[in-house]
Amino acid sequence: MDPKYDIPRRATAGGGDSANSSPALGAQSRRRKMPPRPADFKLQIIIIGSRGVGKTSLMERFTDDTFCEACKSTVGVDFKIKTVELRGKKIRLQIWDTAGQERFNSITSAYYRSAKGIVLAYDITKQETFEDLPKWVKMIDKYASEEAELLLVGNKLDCDADRAVSRQQGERFASRISGMRFCEASAKDNFNVDEIFLKLVDDILSKMPLEVPNEDLSSSVLSLQPEPEVPPELPPPSMRCC
Repeated sequence: MDPKYDIPRRATAGGGDSANSSPALGAQSRRRKMPPRPADFKLQIIIIGSRGVGKTSLMERFTDDTFCEACKSTVGVDFKIKTVELRGKKIRLQIWDTAGQERFNSITSAYYRSAKGIVLAYDITKQETFEDLPKWVKMIDKYASEEAELLLVGNKLDCDADRAVSRQQGERFASRISGMRFCEASAKDNFNVDEIFLKLVDDILSKMPLEVPNEDLSSSVLSLQPEPEVPPELPPPSMRCC
């Protein structure tokens, strides 16, 4: 036969070069890839506050660990998903970033109702964003659940030299709102951002039964496990969320 038409035969299952076939490789090829473990809990969090306070930056720093110097204003609402594991539980967080302009209030108000956690942000370098806080608290009182956990965040701590609102002012405002915590953060420097969301979710979970069937939470809440382990490197106590 002409050598150019001499095509080698495929080795049969019982013959051929058996020395080069590995049983381990065969078993590995037959092994099915395990599907990812579904989330044990689900939770919806919304971020509210006046235009330009850094709501989008806080969300993107937490979910994607990115920061954009020139973020465009959010139109209506936007959201991102982040899954975290705490104390052996897998939690799927749905974080909603809402527009700060008043013309979008009729749209964004619908997202208050199903939120189990609310982050209210202001810009520590802009007094007017702090003075707008009572307006946002009224929105919370009108649309949000009484069970929603609240966290006031003074953002842009990286611009401390241009500060217009003192930390004490933020603390005093939060102390007047039942159940509201206070924290200062910097999305740009990634300071206290993870602590904001993880502490908020921890507070939510502390009010919930630890073992809840996933189906019971499918349309409402994401939750974490109570008292999550403290990350190895936290800022000094004076700068932590209080």
